[in-house]
Amino acid sequence: MDSWESQAYSYIKLLGSTLVTCFLTFLIFINSAYPCQAEPSERGFLKLELEFLHEYQLPKQQFADTSVGGLSAIAYDRDRDRFYVLSDDRSDKAPARFYTLKLDIDEGKSDKPNKTNKPKLDRVQVESVTFLRNPQGEFYPKGEIDLEGLAIAFKSVYISSEGVTRAGIPVFINEFDLETGKWLQSLPIPSRYLPATTGEAPKGIEDNLGFEALTLVQDIPGDPFRIFAATESALAQDKDSDVTREQNNGAKSRMLHYLVGVGPTQVVSEHLYPLEPNPTIGINGLTELLAIDRGGHFLSLERSFDGLKFGAKIFQIATGSANDISGIPSLRDNPGKVKPIRKQLLLDLDELGIRLDNLEGMTLGGSLADGSQSLVLVSDDNFQNAQVNQFLLFRLRQKR
Repeated sequence: MDSWESQAYSYIKLLGSTLVTCFLTFLIFINSAYPCQAEPSERGFLKLELEFLHEYQLPKQQFADTSVGGLSAIAYDRDRDRFYVLSDDRSDKAPARFYTLKLDIDEGKSDKPNKTNKPKLDRVQVESVTFLRNPQGEFYPKGEIDLEGLAIAFKSVYISSEGVTRAGIPVFINEFDLETGKWLQSLPIPSRYLPATTGEAPKGIEDNLGFEALTLVQDIPGDPFRIFAATESALAQDKDSDVTREQNNGAKSRMLHYLVGVGPTQVVSEHLYPLEPNPTIGINGLTELLAIDRGGHFLSLERSFDGLKFGAKIFQIATGSANDISGIPSLRDNPGKVKPIRKQLLLDLDELGIRLDNLEGMTLGGSLADGSQSLVLVSDDNFQNAQVNQFLLFRLRQKR
């Protein structure tokens, strides 16, 4: 077992059940860069609860001759207290880009406290735009990129393109300079994720179902770190041969684990992420991952659409007991032989009583006044007047 999370759990088994809580608490304690410090439950999940606080809709606007919209990912820079949001504009309206935002949170302590006395998003302000450049140093040409995932490291940002084979848009995970947008490197993509060549059986990422989810674990700037990327849905070769069975049971997404900074960047493990079943008429996909500690715990965001309205669910997931599937070229009709990532529903956003838009991005924000952790979600309006750039604010804390 070469993954850090699997190694951690092997030590747990040796220590015995009486030391499980102490050992995992220690793992979380040493990870001061990740504020979700909670004791794991008996089943290996952290004891977390999520409280919805407020919704904010960013008005349609132009900024620096660009249309602000298509917000498909969000990440928080704790040092600068700023958020970065990625636009999935395929360089159609303006060159491929991300924006820097300032989010003002009113915690009810001002001269004009809000009525609920709960923290609320008072304003979201666009401060700057950064255009991305390809390896040749030029802006990405129109229709050659489909940006979906974003994660920030020290002075750089990792961005994923989910790929659209029929349009000639490649799948990639690239590193760019945070300030200038200059291309720095491309992460290796295993061949099983790439489209089939002539004579091969169908394989690889299907159109618009590629690397939608991207997150990063880094403790100290300049030190080695880990990147996790997951597909929105199943690879072509992983799709169930029985369409109805897959519809009822959920598709099989794959989650890649990269190690960066120790020799050449490489994939060190890969896991099966089991998606929720599709709506009766509609689709469901994984749109975001968010690392919340170094012990293999994440939040995941699944977004559904039934033809009339969007839905979304936030799960806590644990990778510790999942098999490494990097040596399995196809997961088709093979449900019993692989241990998937474990999931625990944290919140069904349909229960919030608000109209949900196309939620695709999720990040931890700053600490709230009571010491709890803020969580922010953002939606992709697809540059449509009937949709909105929706920001949702939550409180994430240890369950009492």
